Amino acid sequence: MRFGTMRSASLHAGCVKSAVTPRPKRVQSQAARVRDSFNRRFWYHEGGYLYDVIDGETGNDSACRPNQLLAISLKHPVLEPQRWNAVLEVCRDRLLTPVGLRSLSRDHRDYKAKYFGDLRARDAAYHQGTVWSWLVGPFIDAWLKVHPEDKTGARQFLEGFVPHLDEGAVGSINEIFDAEAPFTPRGCIAQAWSVAEVLRCWVKTAE
Repeated sequence: MRFGTMRSASLHAGCVKSAVTPRPKRVQSQAARVRDSFNRRFWYHEGGYLYDVIDGETGNDSACRPNQLLAISLKHPVLEPQRWNAVLEVCRDRLLTPVGLRSLSRDHRDYKAKYFGDLRARDAAYHQGTVWSWLVGPFIDAWLKVHPEDKTGARQFLEGFVPHLDEGAVGSINEIFDAEAPFTPRGCIAQAWSVAEVLRCWVKTAE
């Protein structure tokens, strides 16, 4: 996101001259350094995707999580284009469900398949496998960057939400779901960002 801010600032600086606006070349140079550093440090070569954390308490964390999609899906993607497809395939194979993306891949030791129990148990599962429905948005954005002509394929990633509209809060979409079939709806029964992302992508994938 910092890279995106710097790229936007450099474009703005090229259009508007101000005493407080950095010079375009300087900001562009800084953005290039950020991009270079990101691609060198965050790329997990053995897995073909991005580290979740680098230089953490136990070193680099190779947990497979969906936030790496933002390195592709945002307006100014920081990840090198030649790596987009590899990340997308990993996320599709290990994280994608009919109702969003798992917050952690199944093969991780901390993976939790269900979000239930007391507050402590639910908090422990919240970001450790639980499916977040809004994340289908960044996934579809990334998909269409890699496969710009495949709106039909992208629309299929939304089809799992159609039957869900008849359960829980009828006509709305839950915040989260269990990470395994039958993907039981959990959390807030009518989550604004879930509805917004599904609706945005429904329009975006219209033929």
